[in-house]
Amino acid sequence: MTSTATNANTTPLFQSQRQREIASLTMQAGRVEVADLAVRYKVTTETIRRDLSELQSHRLVRRVHGGAVPWETAGFEPLLSVRNDQHDAEKRRLAAAAVNELPDTGSVIIDSGSTLATFARAVPADTSIRIVTNALNIAQVLSENSSADVIVIGGKVRKNTLAMVDTQAIAAIEPITVDTLFISSDALSAPTGLSTPYREEAALKQAMIRSARRVVALVDHSKFGSEMFIRFAEWSDIDVLITNNEADATDVAAIEAAGTTVVLT
Repeated sequence: MTSTATNANTTPLFQSQRQREIASLTMQAGRVEVADLAVRYKVTTETIRRDLSELQSHRLVRRVHGGAVPWETAGFEPLLSVRNDQHDAEKRRLAAAAVNELPDTGSVIIDSGSTLATFARAVPADTSIRIVTNALNIAQVLSENSSADVIVIGGKVRKNTLAMVDTQAIAAIEPITVDTLFISSDALSAPTGLSTPYREEAALKQAMIRSARRVVALVDHSKFGSEMFIRFAEWSDIDVLITNNEADATDVAAIEAAGTTVVLT
């Protein structure tokens, strides 16, 4: 049984904030317990049960005896609006460091995800490079806030993430060659690499890696030490990992030993 009582908040959260965190915790841990959550958020167990019922009504979790599990155990994917609120300060630090990895000229791919959406907002307004992305929200940010030449690859839009990750998206990526790929991950393991629970997303990420001369991964420290269903990259595929100072030092040393440059923010 996974405990969710560690790192308890020291200040009360608004109900919506608490529910967003509970949804994220459920995805990360696979199961959360009512009693642990009550301790973590300093509220009654009745309040937590109401939170779980509300999240279930939005198809984010399923109530089980004493707690909750993800709505779809093998394929749970939180709404982009929920993920955008998670570890926001850490993501901004990653984004600021990633700007230094942008080429002066040429082309890049920016993968989908909340961390890379934060990076897109940090791209300098005078950037004149060509940027390819599979995410509608990232394309919109870049088009509105920079002079970059923005190209969106086609495919079916995944409503939760506003990204295209199907076979049509893969076919659009395969003939492309870019200078740098900026990619993120649902999970990071020092021994094995980067992984995701989603098969289509893994296949697209692998196609993106094949299309790039250089790969920069932005992964915040909360993703460390976990492995999900499909590994899409080994450390030999990743040239630079940008993560937070809070990342486990032993893991960082192992990743560097594998030949990946680690940038701590």
